[in-house]
Amino acid sequence: MTRLSKQGLSRRQLLGRVLAAGALSVVGAGFIAAPDAAWAIEVTSIAEQDMAVLLQMARDIYPHDRIGDRFYAVAVKSYDAEDKKAMVAEGIAALNAAAKQAGFASYLDAGWEADRVAILRSIENTPFFQSVRGGLVTGLYNQKEIWPLFGYEGESFSQGGYIDRGFDDIDWL
Repeated sequence: MTRLSKQGLSRRQLLGRVLAAGALSVVGAGFIAAPDAAWAIEVTSIAEQDMAVLLQMARDIYPHDRIGDRFYAVAVKSYDAEDKKAMVAEGIAALNAAAKQAGFASYLDAGWEADRVAILRSIENTPFFQSVRGGLVTGLYNQKEIWPLFGYEGESFSQGGYIDRGFDDIDWL
């Protein structure tokens, strides 16, 4: 008998509840699962709830509807390190304090993106926000799996450059 079934909840029921919730869920000791795909992220140094906040924060800073949460999870995974644990805890405490000033119980409880963005703007000059924002630039956009979603074909030097390879084939401008 598994630990979950002792609590009256099978693994299948747990997965159903996570999927029905429609949002990132803290599943248990050290894991966060997502409803949009079969993935989870293991956290070892920071709290699971803090990782959920980082994921939502990443999505609010660089919102892309066509990019799944798993790519944002990869981008913020580097903050799950012992040397960043204090910075993350203090930064999220400040973020939640700003959310309380805005009338929400916490940052994650602000249901509308516009409300969360306003909360983020109130802390945008902090080292925590700048660290997360800066880390996302490379952590998110250096993932080759999402390049096709932006129309980027990768480096072109090894193939003779862009001029002879569709330099002017952009159809979205």
